Amino acid sequence: MPNTTIQTGQDWGAVNVGRASANRVNVPKSAAGVSRMKAMGLVQTERKYGAGGNASAHSGAGVNARKIEESDDLKINKVDKNLSKAIQQARMAKKMTQKELATKINEKPQVVGEYENGKAVPNGQIISRMERILGVKLPRPGKKPKSKESATAGTAGGKTRGGPAKRR
Repeated sequence: MPNTTIQTGQDWGAVNVGRASANRVNVPKSAAGVSRMKAMGLVQTERKYGAGGNASAHSGAGVNARKIEESDDLKINKVDKNLSKAIQQARMAKKMTQKELATKINEKPQVVGEYENGKAVPNGQIISRMERILGVKLPRPGKKPKSKESATAGTAGGKTRGGPAKRR
C-alpha cells in the first residue's frame, strides 16, 4: 500500500466577495456633485494636451455630404403615366383588385399600387408578368431616341449594309 499523508487542518483565509466596504470611494453622480468635490479639493482635473483635436477628421464629412446633395445628376426613372394608366385600365377591365393582380404575378400589393401611382422604378420582368396576366401589351419605358446624324451614319441609301468590309 502506498504511503499517503492526509492533512487534518484547514488553511482558510477571509475572502471578500463583492464590494469592500472599507475601501469604497464616494463618486459623485451629477455635474453639480463633481463641481462640489472640485471646490472641496477632493477631485482634481487635468487638461489633456490636444484633447478634442480630431475635429478636422469630421469637418470634411459635411462638405462631402453637401456636394452629393448639390449634384442632382442622378435621376431615378419612375413609371410613366401612360403605363400606370394602362395597368389600371386593364386591371379594371378584368375586374381584378390590386391584391389579386399582385398575387397572380407573385408580388406584394404595394408594388402594384406603386406602378399604378407612378412611383415605382420600372422593372421589365414585373411589367411582362402584368402583360401576361392582364392579356394586354403595356407601353414600355422607352430609351432616349438617337439623333438623326448618328442614326444614318452606318446606312447606304437607307439600307444597312451587313458587317465589316472583306479583307483581300
